[in-house]
Amino acid sequence: MPSKPRGSEPASQPVGAASVCETLTRALITRDAELAGSLYADDVELVIVNRNFPPSQPFVRRGQAAALELWRDLCAKEMTHSVTATVIGENNFAIRESCIYAEGGRVVAHVIAELRDGRIARQFSVDCWDE
Repeated sequence: MPSKPRGSEPASQPVGAASVCETLTRALITRDAELAGSLYADDVELVIVNRNFPPSQPFVRRGQAAALELWRDLCAKEMTHSVTATVIGENNFAIRESCIYAEGGRVVAHVIAELRDGRIARQFSVDCWDE
């Protein structure tokens, strides 16, 4: 029986935090919303805290469709993204993301992702930007 080419494993096969982090980083840098959206569990919870959504009233969305919608919105913006730091755990990872809009404005975000069965099940982000 011929062996499968590397990377052709079914999407439902669990993968480690380092692999999910690397894929999310690649999706971010290349602005690939579909790739990013594929990393989330069906019942993912996304929580964002920033100037507009303080800790007492965070921005909360649930479900893979909501995650994909957020990524489509983010990737549609004319900006560059880079990941300047990562921390990898057994079933979680954190990244520090730096972004620059075409007109020069900057954004910094810290993201913590918790995995279940190789998919992001919960993501918590804190971000701030130039005014």
